[in-house]
Amino acid sequence: MTAAIDLPIPEGPGSVSGAPNLPEGFTDTFTSRYIDTGEVGLHAVIGGEGPPLLLVHGWPETWYAWRLLMPALARDFEVIAVDQRGRGISDKPEDGYDTGALANDLVALMDALGHERFAVVGHDTGFAISYALAADHPDRIERVALAEIPGSPGAAPAPPVLVPGPVNDRLWHLPFNRIERLNEQLVVGREDVFFGWEFDAAAKKLPAEVVSYYVGLLSDPDSLRGSFEFYRALDTTIAQDGERKTTRLPMPVLAIGGAASFGEHVGQAMEPVADDVKSVVIPDAGHFVAEEAPEEMLAALTEFLAPYADGAAAADAPSAAPVG
Repeated sequence: MTAAIDLPIPEGPGSVSGAPNLPEGFTDTFTSRYIDTGEVGLHAVIGGEGPPLLLVHGWPETWYAWRLLMPALARDFEVIAVDQRGRGISDKPEDGYDTGALANDLVALMDALGHERFAVVGHDTGFAISYALAADHPDRIERVALAEIPGSPGAAPAPPVLVPGPVNDRLWHLPFNRIERLNEQLVVGREDVFFGWEFDAAAKKLPAEVVSYYVGLLSDPDSLRGSFEFYRALDTTIAQDGERKTTRLPMPVLAIGGAASFGEHVGQAMEPVADDVKSVVIPDAGHFVAEEAPEEMLAALTEFLAPYADGAAAADAPSAAPVG
């Protein structure tokens, strides 16, 4: 592995220094870094001590989605909360948005940071990317926690086109986001309406200033396009997942669902593709579990990750002196 090459951090609100309403003391522990992976520059917010823990956000969020969990996790782990390719202040190239390519980005990031093996937590689009990461690079992943979609596309059955109204309200963006160019034309100038609808899916409403922050980050042409590219690459991802599901994940998997969203369906979707699955349904939470129910999410992750933290601590402990 080569040493990480830090690039200048792009100016703007997407970094730690520009993010509002962070937990007290957050900037004492965490800093923004912009890492050259050789393929793209990825922005990651990094802090804490212990074995590495990679956090992969969902749509339409950034690393900021994890802010309420990060200080507590940093007591036991080196936390690395990344902006995916195309999102936040990471690079936004024209292609490379299938989950195989996005997983490779994260492997390159962890290589640059000097981490051979690590645990990963993924939410929403981060679920699909983290599933690909675990399936394509099982030798790198100690444990994986996957939250709030009912299986990665292609590894689980796709919903029908015509679904009940409440389900349609939650999932209509999937086909819309895949459209080439037209969706940008429809959303530009109406980002607050479009993305506000998505955040309104939260069972516990996110604060208005948090939604406004996300909308602001998405209100420029490159960021808006980047937010759609994951969906435009779904045909490739679905084909990849069709291959991935033929080999079950060997590492422990935690499936997390919000009771007011995908609930137990998350665990049910993972059972056919992994050997060791534990399922947790978080009461009263909707889709944005890390922001709606941070204490419950943290408790689930802490229990699941404890063997990883304890194993790393034991490995780092000095051996006992010989007797005699």
